[in-house]
Amino acid sequence: MASLALVTGANRGIGLAIAHALKADGHSVVAAYRSGPAPEGLQSVLMDVTSTQSVDEAFDSIEAQWGIPEIIVANAGITKDGLVMRMLDSDFESVIDANLTGAFRVARRASMGLLKLKRGRLIFVGSVVAATGAAGQVNYAASKSGLVGMARSFAREIGSRGITSNVIAPGFVETDMTSKLDEKRRKEISSSIPLGRFCSASEIADVVRFIASPEAAYITGAVIPVDGGLGMGH
Repeated sequence: MASLALVTGANRGIGLAIAHALKADGHSVVAAYRSGPAPEGLQSVLMDVTSTQSVDEAFDSIEAQWGIPEIIVANAGITKDGLVMRMLDSDFESVIDANLTGAFRVARRASMGLLKLKRGRLIFVGSVVAATGAAGQVNYAASKSGLVGMARSFAREIGSRGITSNVIAPGFVETDMTSKLDEKRRKEISSSIPLGRFCSASEIADVVRFIASPEAAYITGAVIPVDGGLGMGH
């Protein structure tokens, strides 16, 4: 059954792929983005997940124009990589604020509508590094690890209302960010992945499509890895 879906950070990369995949499944999709051009072919709204006011205003606008979003994909996030001894408080705090607190702001506001509908999907885009850790990404790994506890708490708190809450945990994905890696580093990373290659954004989107579907109605509180085997055992 087609629903209204909201995808944050949806003007590029994984978020854009998810938005188009959900649209292809027949859902009405609202792409939320903070800056840059609006994504083509999608309904869109400006939203800065680091601002409660911006999140609330975006939801007010969505609900006034299109209704209550039933599928929420919290994808917006940033990185500020660096060795821990040189990592500034601001580098740590800004990544936590965008990736973890930002997802909380979105899910908290979305829950108001979902509780009225007595159904819905909260889908958080995490990362394999939440479980494995990553040198140079203390801040990012902490933010993505926090999503797991948060998603499972949402699952327990509002699951009785027909609302599921899950985390999709990608590994290395072909995006603008990873395209900047030099060939030597790409080969090093690929050799550590059992499937021997990076993931495509569409492969992440396909898993989101499933979790958003009626067939996944009994899956909640789960962390679903899409990492080519990189994080197995964690």
